[in-house]
Amino acid sequence: MAFGWKVHGEKGSLAPGEVVKPDERLSWPRMIGFGAQHVIAMFGATFVFPVVMGLDPNVAVMMSGVATIIFLLIVNGKVPSYLGTSASFVGGALAITASGGSPAVITGAILVAGVVLALCGVVIHYMGVETINKIFPPVVTGAVVMLIGFGLAYVVADIYWPQDHWIAFLTMLVVFVIIATFRGFIGRLGILLGLVIGFLLSWGADLIFGQITAPDGTGKITTHFRVNFDGVEQASWFGLPNFHAPSFQLSAIILVLPAVIALIAENIGHVKAVGEMTGTDVDPVMGKAIIGDGVATVITSAVGGSPTTTYAENIGVMAATRVYSTLAYYIAAVIAILLGLVPKFGQLVYAIPGGVLGGVTVILYGMIGLLGAKIWVENRVDFADPVNMVPIGAGIILAIGPVTHQVAGDFSLAGIAFGTIVVLGGYHLLRALSGSRTVS
Repeated sequence: MAFGWKVHGEKGSLAPGEVVKPDERLSWPRMIGFGAQHVIAMFGATFVFPVVMGLDPNVAVMMSGVATIIFLLIVNGKVPSYLGTSASFVGGALAITASGGSPAVITGAILVAGVVLALCGVVIHYMGVETINKIFPPVVTGAVVMLIGFGLAYVVADIYWPQDHWIAFLTMLVVFVIIATFRGFIGRLGILLGLVIGFLLSWGADLIFGQITAPDGTGKITTHFRVNFDGVEQASWFGLPNFHAPSFQLSAIILVLPAVIALIAENIGHVKAVGEMTGTDVDPVMGKAIIGDGVATVITSAVGGSPTTTYAENIGVMAATRVYSTLAYYIAAVIAILLGLVPKFGQLVYAIPGGVLGGVTVILYGMIGLLGAKIWVENRVDFADPVNMVPIGAGIILAIGPVTHQVAGDFSLAGIAFGTIVVLGGYHLLRALSGSRTVS
């Protein structure tokens, strides 16, 4: 089912407590609202990570929409998910830059990694579900989902929250109240409404209290207004992003290839989390999901875009709204493509204050982390067994740190990527050493 959604409820309405399935839709105005909410959720990280990697953020945002459509078509609408910029390649990209590599060299290396990722997806698809379950049993899958959510805690703690801790706190409370108090459509839009109200609170604080002295988006402490429309004023209404062709360099390719391991685990964790939320068996499409991410990464990097991955932020939105319709993602994808053609509107979204994003993301990331715990509980994972407890606990701490491990030269593993490898490798190593233990 790629298209052809059934209308949910009476004329696309939504009653309290109801779940909207992937092949269902609400009324078009409601769906546009949910699609916009997904755009807001993905925008911050999808815009910022390319900047860190030295790539054009407008290309990344626009191509994230293209990547999402490609992904949804490949999985035939079975896995509602948004493909945003992957952070797994940040370390490799910085290492390439440090050694004198250009953005074209970075995207060339990422393109090759995308090909490898797609091929891994093909192998997984044809080897069958049993192979996946052996490599990623519930104890590992739950851990990967948890460390993805909690491993993003540093983004809240180090980047967003310090920019305006009171606005962050108030925005968080607003989202709490909206989601918990309003049981209908309004409650499902709690994230989007929280962002809007937080934006208005920041604007009001500027009018009442004036400028704030705090870190800006780059971490530099300055005195500035919370809401800054300079980027909106300077941006043009229409225009194409700065596309560029990739360039291939063997040393650069070697630097980024290890990220493929983390991406496979990340995608499996995300897809499993979606399966838990929707109550569907996603194992048969696991290989296709990885193929979809690989193909999307190849296409985006071919024009100068950033690497893609299924996005934790949007999984958090689904967990909060219980609206799993893939139509919301198609709408979000179209909006993202239009954002790439309308730089002024993209800058308006980018103008959302960091404190507001802190108040929202602390909820989204926390909900993702707890989905990992849900996988453990439902599969009765035994943490009295050190094979389960030791590598899982270590991997989560490494991700939450985030801890950086220097491998060689300019190449390092850090945070979620490092934690994922330790969880996956550590579990299977201890299981092999312990002999004939039962997989939990």
